Amino acid sequence: MSAIPLEVPAAAALLARGGVIAYPTEGVWGLGCDPFDRAAVLRLLDIKQRAVDKGVILIAGAVTQLDPIVDWSALPQARQAAVMASWPGPNTWVMPARADVPGWITGAHASVAVRVSAHAPVIALCAAFGGALVSTSANLSGHPAATTRDALDPHLIARIDGVLVGETGGRSSASTIRDAHSGDVLRA
Repeated sequence: MSAIPLEVPAAAALLARGGVIAYPTEGVWGLGCDPFDRAAVLRLLDIKQRAVDKGVILIAGAVTQLDPIVDWSALPQARQAAVMASWPGPNTWVMPARADVPGWITGAHASVAVRVSAHAPVIALCAAFGGALVSTSANLSGHPAATTRDALDPHLIARIDGVLVGETGGRSSASTIRDAHSGDVLRA
């Protein structure tokens, strides 16, 4: 692997400068960057070979880090309670996005996929960075997600700026994705 191994402070500083990194989540390795840095998100999508119209998942270490992204008022209280009851943890919810959330985050949607992690490296990284991060699986589109650092694609690693030191939380798959309005499972 040619990407630089990073501890949390260095990874957060790199993200703040527009970097793209790989980092361990609950079950798979993720690719991340500052979601509000258009150039960084477009670079991440190019590296992953993912279309911008699909949107990206964002991960946070605390619910308040999602306030600049989620339109909480557009979700009924009962549905908000269901979402909150599932966090922190490997549960991604497709939520109403605030009107000012850029299209490179939402893609062709009026919603945004978000989660609040219980995984210590993610919590520490989001805290040090000061907000939510892009969290798409660290693989080329259509290829299997990496569940170990050794399984990260060397071609992908060669194009990013660093790899956060750590391990996944041991889940065997990526997070479950649900629609916040209906509760329907979109990806198990």
